Amino acid sequence: MKHHYQTTKEDVLKQLEVDKKGLQEDQVKKRLEEEGYNEIADREKVPTWKLFLETFKDAMVVVLLIAAIVQLVLGEVIESIIIFLVILLNSIISVVQTKKAESSLDALRDMSAPEAKVVRNGSTKTIMARELVPGDIVKLEAGDYIPADGRLLEAESLKVNEGMLTGESDAVEKTTAPLEEEVTIGDQVNMVFSSSLVVNGRGTFVVTATGEKAEIGKIAEMIETAEAKQTPLQRKLDSFSKKLGIAILLICIIIFAVQVGRLWFSDADVDMTKAILDALMFSVAIAVAAIPEALQSIVTIVLSVGTNKMAKQHAIIRRLPAVETLGSTRVICTDKTGTLTENKMTVTDFYLPEVDKPFSDNKWDKSEQLLMQTAVLCNDSYINEDKKEIGDPTEIALIHLAENKKQSYKEMRDKYPRKAELPFDSDRKMMSTVHEIDKETLMLIKGGPDVMLERAQYVLVNGEKRELSAEWLQKLQEQNESYSKQALRVLAFGYKKIDEENPSLSVEDEKDFVLIGLMAMMDPPREAVYGSIEEAKKAGIQPVMITGDHKTTAEAIGREIGLMEEGDIAVTGKELDKMSEQELDEKLERITVYARVSPENKIRIVKAWQEKGQITAMTGDGVNDAPALKQADIGIGMGSGTDVAKDSAAMILTDDNFVSIVKAVGVGRTVFDNIKKAIAYLFAGNLGAIIAILFAVIMNWANPFTALQLLFINLVNDSLPAIALGVEKPEPNVMKRKPRDIKEGIFAGGTLRSVTIRGILIGVAVIISHYIGLQHSDEMGVAMAFTTLILSRTLQTFPARSNVQTAIGAGIFQNKYVIGAVLVGFLLYTITILPFARDIFHIPAEFGLSKFAIAFGLALASMILMEVVKLIRNKK
Repeated sequence: MKHHYQTTKEDVLKQLEVDKKGLQEDQVKKRLEEEGYNEIADREKVPTWKLFLETFKDAMVVVLLIAAIVQLVLGEVIESIIIFLVILLNSIISVVQTKKAESSLDALRDMSAPEAKVVRNGSTKTIMARELVPGDIVKLEAGDYIPADGRLLEAESLKVNEGMLTGESDAVEKTTAPLEEEVTIGDQVNMVFSSSLVVNGRGTFVVTATGEKAEIGKIAEMIETAEAKQTPLQRKLDSFSKKLGIAILLICIIIFAVQVGRLWFSDADVDMTKAILDALMFSVAIAVAAIPEALQSIVTIVLSVGTNKMAKQHAIIRRLPAVETLGSTRVICTDKTGTLTENKMTVTDFYLPEVDKPFSDNKWDKSEQLLMQTAVLCNDSYINEDKKEIGDPTEIALIHLAENKKQSYKEMRDKYPRKAELPFDSDRKMMSTVHEIDKETLMLIKGGPDVMLERAQYVLVNGEKRELSAEWLQKLQEQNESYSKQALRVLAFGYKKIDEENPSLSVEDEKDFVLIGLMAMMDPPREAVYGSIEEAKKAGIQPVMITGDHKTTAEAIGREIGLMEEGDIAVTGKELDKMSEQELDEKLERITVYARVSPENKIRIVKAWQEKGQITAMTGDGVNDAPALKQADIGIGMGSGTDVAKDSAAMILTDDNFVSIVKAVGVGRTVFDNIKKAIAYLFAGNLGAIIAILFAVIMNWANPFTALQLLFINLVNDSLPAIALGVEKPEPNVMKRKPRDIKEGIFAGGTLRSVTIRGILIGVAVIISHYIGLQHSDEMGVAMAFTTLILSRTLQTFPARSNVQTAIGAGIFQNKYVIGAVLVGFLLYTITILPFARDIFHIPAEFGLSKFAIAFGLALASMILMEVVKLIRNKK
């Protein structure tokens, strides 16, 4: 069956069982019952309480909750409250972020037109747009938002901005003639679509689709069904949390069983109930010590620091994990208009017969002056008092050209007022106005080169009127073809003397005129884009252009900025529709430009890259982009775009600039590096503690730490130093390495090795310290082990700053937060050796300066060895 745009308007009216007098009331009532209201229905949302409970499914959270409950039962109220507060904070943050994401559909509903001028029962009346049904006849004027999808019946100089659906800023000239071939939305010039804006002219259309059957409704459905993606880090943390939770529970059970077994078979006279409770308490303490309960909070804080850095690069983060996702991005699917280009039509070249370098100085000849006058006077665009540009972007480019050449367009229009006009229409592809210039009445004409060359009889050669000979016609046609091959938009300009003082123009007057010359224009690439494309490729990132513009234009821009290379190809949305999944998979990595695409095309492109295991970013500004923004691993909305696109995005560019995306990727990689440094720091310290505990259990020594000591160590070492590592400067090679493989585990890339080496060194230092203390007493052994662990974990902050540089190489004082965290760690430790606190922390009075010096020396030695191992490894 043919689409409405392939059918004559008479046949469309027949199919919808309506004539130009409109529907009858009984027809409206019946169709309203069948089709429903012209609105996007509310979807059932997940209740806030349910979202809150979902956050407690994490394996590490479950273990921490069990530990907190056991501590509460055993009377350790303060410790359990602290754990509960940390878990609660993380849950609240998660729920708030999820609720923000649900605002996309709300913004989409707000975009629908509130009222519509409709013909019913032969008369015109205004109704609520939600009451429209298929078959309604709707009238349009400039400034109207289109209330539903429909087939045009009348179009008088009608231009519609469909940027919210197509992503292109240029208004579309509308016609009523049927189209022969199947085309995408951007080329359906005899159709109008809900929520687009009439910028010029008048029209009438018959409604063909309403509500969720309209194009904007289909997009709402795609937003609803598009999958929200977990970031690589979230996936790795979830996986690791489950494994860690199980491992820790097993270790705790084994340690508890060993201790109870020894008590059971021991001949010592002890209070068995108290001893078993102490063993249980110690096992719970090990669980708390082994799980870095502040990890989620630290990751959140480090990501927040990244958002502040990105804001300085014009990138506003709406969802914190997006910071980390950027760092692993392999593909950036970017719009052309406004992101790679300036989103501003600009005149780039002129052709005036036998005029060398037009407008190169301030002395203009007749040809130059007439060309500029025609460009400004035969032009309906203007800049209002609020500096807002009103009119067609092509015409706005012409008045900017005049201003740049020190010719005020306002003064020129005041000096030569318009006496008559023939407005532009898409059939003639021309516009004409009449003015009195230098005591002569001139008709000034502009239009498409093909039409203008066909109707012209003369040509202005260096200010002199001549016959448009075959030779001159060929030169002008060749110049036009040269511009077209460069994907430039071309306008031709002409003039004609008129005898009448008060002429009434007709289409018949637009012939036998003098051709003045040609102007070529384009939306030029941003200057900094060239370098950013190169930098992205060096960083292993593939930029892909996805645009609603024509293929030749997109391809020309792609090659100019270096996005397209030898062997790369460009395809249209229509060509993409014809590709099988296998064919697309085979060609995907060579397709760097997509033109004239639909919303469905965009989602398909993103999914194709994701199926190859590539983290994919997608930029967008229109309603049509929203589903793909949500489907992408990271959606990037434009600051100048629609609220729907921005609400569907994880990141918003305030300057709509591709350059800012590449800079943000660098920040994202640094943030992820710093998160891994913080994770390595936390787990290395925890590993050291567990090694010391397990060694003591195996050797049947006294427990090296009390439960309170382990909790205190977590307080001192698990927050400030890890957060300080989160603000480290970038590694030297951050934008010269390939994006990391998303299949890599959280401890890949040398992180596990760092954790293991540093954990063993800390564990060995604590074991030696514990052994030395045990020679004096069990209490001294605990005090020595506690002191060495807290100091070695604090000093570990320095080697944790970089995997490739030593603390000296990275600059000892470059990160003032690390210095501050270490000093605070030492200060908090001193509290434990004050007279009033010694009993609480089980530090005997005999623990003095000599014992502290041994513990500190062992901690310092572990730190130095960490740096030595790093130097040896880097030399290899």
